[in-house]
Amino acid sequence: MATTKQLKQCPSSPNCVSSQTDSGDHYVPPISYNGPSKQAYETIVDILKSMKRTKIVEEEPDYIHAECKSRIFRFTDDIEFLFDKEKKVIDIRSASRMGYSDFGVNRKRVEKIKHKFINYKSVKGQS
Repeated sequence: MATTKQLKQCPSSPNCVSSQTDSGDHYVPPISYNGPSKQAYETIVDILKSMKRTKIVEEEPDYIHAECKSRIFRFTDDIEFLFDKEKKVIDIRSASRMGYSDFGVNRKRVEKIKHKFINYKSVKGQS
């Protein structure tokens, strides 16, 4: 059964990206995977644990929420992952809690995580 849970919506400000939005400025594609869902989940956890100033604050069987602190001002950003085991995709949302513009930080963070996920799979021999 596919999950019915949704990630939080992005505000109108340009400091958020999500794979569950229709807004072109905020949209990022979800992460696709081929192997077992448990392995994809564990990979995301490993990636988050390897990221500086990032702390996992909530873990559920199909959901992860982490907080990322900026290096200089220690602003907190939220990053969420929602696993759809049927579709074999990971919906993702990254958003600043404060301010208006993030200078592309959240989009860059999502792209970096996707890159690490793809490379992690190839290093670990997953398909």
